Amino acid sequence: MKGGGSSRSGGAVVVEHLTFTANAGDSDPRSRAVLFAGQLPNLHKLAWSQVKGKLEPRVTQEVWKTALRILNPNPVDTCSLWLKHAFVAALPAKVSRHNSPSSAQFLTRLICNSLTGKTDQCIVLVCEYADVFALACALARAFPLFTRRTGLDKREDKLTVTVQFILVGENTEPLCESTLACLSNVAEGIRLAARIVDMPCCEMNTDDFLVEINLVGSELGIIPTIIRGEELNHKGFGGIYGVGKAAMNPPALAILSHTPEDATQTIAWVGKGIVYDTGGLSIKSKTHMPGMKRDCGGAAAVLGAFRAAVKQGFKENLHALFCLAENAVGAKATRPDDIHRLYSGKTVEINNTDAEGRLVLADGVCYACKDLKADIILDIATLTGAQGIVAGKYHAGLLTNNEEWERACVKAGQNSGDLLYPMVYCPELHFSEFTSAVADMKNFVSDRANAASSCAGLFIQAHIGFDWPGVWVHIDMASTVHSGARATGYGVALLLALFGRATDNALLKNISPVGVNFATEADDAMENCLKKRRHEFCLKLCSLSVVHN
Repeated sequence: MKGGGSSRSGGAVVVEHLTFTANAGDSDPRSRAVLFAGQLPNLHKLAWSQVKGKLEPRVTQEVWKTALRILNPNPVDTCSLWLKHAFVAALPAKVSRHNSPSSAQFLTRLICNSLTGKTDQCIVLVCEYADVFALACALARAFPLFTRRTGLDKREDKLTVTVQFILVGENTEPLCESTLACLSNVAEGIRLAARIVDMPCCEMNTDDFLVEINLVGSELGIIPTIIRGEELNHKGFGGIYGVGKAAMNPPALAILSHTPEDATQTIAWVGKGIVYDTGGLSIKSKTHMPGMKRDCGGAAAVLGAFRAAVKQGFKENLHALFCLAENAVGAKATRPDDIHRLYSGKTVEINNTDAEGRLVLADGVCYACKDLKADIILDIATLTGAQGIVAGKYHAGLLTNNEEWERACVKAGQNSGDLLYPMVYCPELHFSEFTSAVADMKNFVSDRANAASSCAGLFIQAHIGFDWPGVWVHIDMASTVHSGARATGYGVALLLALFGRATDNALLKNISPVGVNFATEADDAMENCLKKRRHEFCLKLCSLSVVHN
């Protein structure tokens, strides 16, 4: 896993409490700093009576009007209303079709560069109802929890940020309690995921990650299923065991299961949880290894999203699978040329120990398919350095066997601010990259220049079968897992937006682009036909690979 990002490094203070409220109340900016932010046309719709309680006596109506008049976002612009305690900021009013209409990405950066004082803070976001979720998630990303800076344990350095939305457009009613609770749950999930990713392996090894899973399980009243160490090997999880067997802390597969009585479908979220990736014996260089604590970003996202989804009354069977391992160097480390038998029963010749994420995920998705009988399987991972080349630093890569879900995922990304973009899905052309003379497949491509990120996803799908009739979604978030030196909590908002209609929350239902059951019989017939043709292609490729080698 590799990736890039902007220069965001986090603030010098720790925001202990992030509170969403219908009315943040009036206060003097001297005692509580305030930031008004929104797209410029929306800011102009505010009446002085809506803002003066948070600005007077330091800011007059004339100063407010002058600030709005001189704001010129390109793409953003900020104007100080009073010293470093009161600001108004404008977000882009127009964005391209591959961005979020909410301009959420800009809000995170804007907040990181504003309100750095030592007082509690109030942030007032001015937007339409459709943008509330994405902006709340963007705001949560701006306040990381983890720090080991000395001197930041004083009470005055642990601040409270209070957030209020002022809605414009058709729906101008204050946010209801259920919506505010939803925003709080999702923000907590994002900050939980970001904290786990920010923590170094000396504090977040596989045992520590299991503690986090147990804590969430205890909070939700769920006892996790945990398979770890030698038990993985005995039960046939050759991918997870092979990757993590050389580490001091044993590898594990952990599962949190939410199974409501009236569920009609089973959904599995599978997260890659490599707590540190040295590359194994195919070791990374001294410049590429720093930052590999972030290789557990997929599992962290699944944990944060699962917690929020269950709290929001998820109505379908939902399983969160965590494929945990440390890709370490040691006497027991997997060697290039070793052959592992994965949980699918397929054999894999290892030609690159630094392509370990696909091995643990292959076991995870196969368990979701065989043992949990999932109808929809979504895996999310910091999988390939090539993802940043394919989609850049702000969009994750998307691969799926279902065109409807491809469109839905892109839309959910725009609605949540966790952007993603489709990668080419063509197993009949690309899966031959894994041809092996001595095993069912290798674990790394023969040609890096041939859609390497798509191929990595196809390797995972191969272990549930290209002819599997369910929906499979793969998200490669290698570059979006962090922005500069800080984790983003990427994936939490996306999963909640994508599966929002399976919850009890009106806001999540509003932004979710699909229901859990959405395909027509015609769609099913066409998809099954395509699956059959792809399967025939893959059988042909497998037979040709033996001759080729």
